[in-house]
Amino acid sequence: MQRKQTVFTTIVPLVTCAFLALFATQAQAQDKKANPTGTWAWSTPGRNGGEPRKFTLKLKVEGEKLTGTLATPGRGQDAQVRETEITEGKVKGEEISFAVVREFNGNKMTTKYTGKVTADTIKGKTEFERQGETQSREWEAKREAAKK
Repeated sequence: MQRKQTVFTTIVPLVTCAFLALFATQAQAQDKKANPTGTWAWSTPGRNGGEPRKFTLKLKVEGEKLTGTLATPGRGQDAQVRETEITEGKVKGEEISFAVVREFNGNKMTTKYTGKVTADTIKGKTEFERQGETQSREWEAKREAAKK
């Protein structure tokens, strides 16, 4: 009988500790929930082997609404960075989506972005129409450290 009590008194605290550790880990994971608010950046190769082009995305979440701007570099040596408001921004869990409408020579071009947010990365796809065909590309942005 004594042996059964010893095994019982040994196992119960071990099982209790295991459950507490599991719940603590889940609580930490929920605290570090993916949050798209912040500044994100990525680069794409330049045309014909030119310098890479850096894109900067500034996002803010308000409930399930996503707002912000996308700064894109112009082309050529004296081209200026253009900052465009995002539209149709949505957040659902770790998933985000938004659109960017740009105008070139009187023509509007809409690029739709979708992605999944982790702590410091957004990975997703862009879709846009070019010459009557829908094209898509992968994109991956990294969170930039907050400026002090």
